[in-house]
Amino acid sequence: MRAKNEVDGRDAAQAEREIGEAGATGADGKPKRGFGTYAVLAGIVLAVLAGAYLIPKPGDTQRAGAPGGAQAVQVSTNPGGKAPVVGQPVPDFTAETVDGKAVSLSQFRGKPVWLTFGATWCAPCRVEAPDIQAAYQRHRGDGTTVLAVYLSENPAQITDYARRVGMTYTHIPDQDSEIASEYQTVGIPTHFFIDRRGVLRQTHVGILTPEQMDEALNQIS
Repeated sequence: MRAKNEVDGRDAAQAEREIGEAGATGADGKPKRGFGTYAVLAGIVLAVLAGAYLIPKPGDTQRAGAPGGAQAVQVSTNPGGKAPVVGQPVPDFTAETVDGKAVSLSQFRGKPVWLTFGATWCAPCRVEAPDIQAAYQRHRGDGTTVLAVYLSENPAQITDYARRVGMTYTHIPDQDSEIASEYQTVGIPTHFFIDRRGVLRQTHVGILTPEQMDEALNQIS
């Protein structure tokens, strides 16, 4: 009896294996993909598509101060006046650089000014920082001045960051975000390109490509 039971058990196990193998093949004898395989493949495809959608693109940069650039980090400020308007003079401000020197925007009248708002913790700002430095080097012979304003950060943080990245233009701490509020900054990086007469010619919210930087600087030079 024991031998018969063992034989029956082996037969049952063999039958289950054969059923499983039959289910794994089609009528043509070729292996079939199970539902789990299709589910995994579908998940991979969706993940790739989602990643492609979320990757920032240089073309997402917006002009004329329109908020919501795809490559900007939203920030919270307390708007303190009318937002700068393209084609009109920009509001003046006075602040101290990381070196403790007093600086006013109006003192650069007669020179092209690139006013940029950012922060050392802002990932998009860090991405474009080397390109800003390179553009500054290309255009400084035209008298171009770059004023980088850092939201809610102290001089020590900014100095260390600028040294590590190798940025040689002017850095201004905006510890209370007063300048950012005056300029209605809602996302960083934000860029204002100001001509020699102190008139705003272009604004951008989000990362700029080197080509866009050169285009804007050529317009105000």
